[in-house]
Amino acid sequence: MSHVIGIDLGGSKIALGLISPRDEIIARRRIETRADAGLASVIGRIASEIEAVSAALPPGGRIDAVGIGAPGPVDHISGDLLTLVNLPGISNTPFRRVLSERLALPVALDHDAKVAALGEFHYGAGRGRKSMIYIVLGTGVGAAIIYEGALLYGEGNSAGEAGHMTVDPDGARCHCGSRGCLETFVSGPALSRRYAEASGAAISGGEVAGRARAGEPAALRVMRGAGRALGIAIASLAMTVNIELFVIGGGVAQAADMLLPAALASVKQYSFRAVSARVRVRASTLGEAAPLLGAAYLARAASQQ
Repeated sequence: MSHVIGIDLGGSKIALGLISPRDEIIARRRIETRADAGLASVIGRIASEIEAVSAALPPGGRIDAVGIGAPGPVDHISGDLLTLVNLPGISNTPFRRVLSERLALPVALDHDAKVAALGEFHYGAGRGRKSMIYIVLGTGVGAAIIYEGALLYGEGNSAGEAGHMTVDPDGARCHCGSRGCLETFVSGPALSRRYAEASGAAISGGEVAGRARAGEPAALRVMRGAGRALGIAIASLAMTVNIELFVIGGGVAQAADMLLPAALASVKQYSFRAVSARVRVRASTLGEAAPLLGAAYLARAASQQ
């Protein structure tokens, strides 16, 4: 029986899963990234973790390939990591090639938002659909567009940068250099910053959502503003590409109950009625499993090439 490995490479942690032929995660590992130690160190520790989870293989089982979701920018064709601001120790490296040579296995690598989108599309909230837009809300905001079953990359490999769509031209300065990006409203740090501006208290984005659920006025205003901004972005995307299903993932998506009512009202306000009537916005059903299962999907494709 053939198994694959799915890897979620993050700025602070690396999550790894052994995926069965039935697309079930049968073993997991989690380690610190420690990218500052350099490429050889990161590759070596990933190889050690793969060896460790191999103990869960059934008799006769084997690992056929490895898939990786990595923070962007990446070159999904060459498998190279490009200039990663938060991971300078492994920036501008041929990550896929080095790992493949170390493991003597096929390896596929793509942007982490696109990989998580593949997981949700094939095994989660998008299952059975032909097209879907996935928006991941966390420390940053990323997105991926799947149309007729295929990821859209664009001519410069940057399709899906919904986090840097302008939803308020007069809004706060974004780290990308623009103003009023979606990320300045709905990321975890943005929720925390906006709440601090409104109340003077420094708490996490998750705590802002909790206080909103409890009915605190300042927290409610922050979450409603975030939902409104999310809805403007969804409306713009729906009007542009006419895709109906939007799946919201990432840590901030745990506050979907606080975000979606305002988002849906905003979608209705900023798009044609014929479009908004068909838009569906759902929270991720896979959570942290989405990038692992999406990476496994990539790995299976790589093993067949």
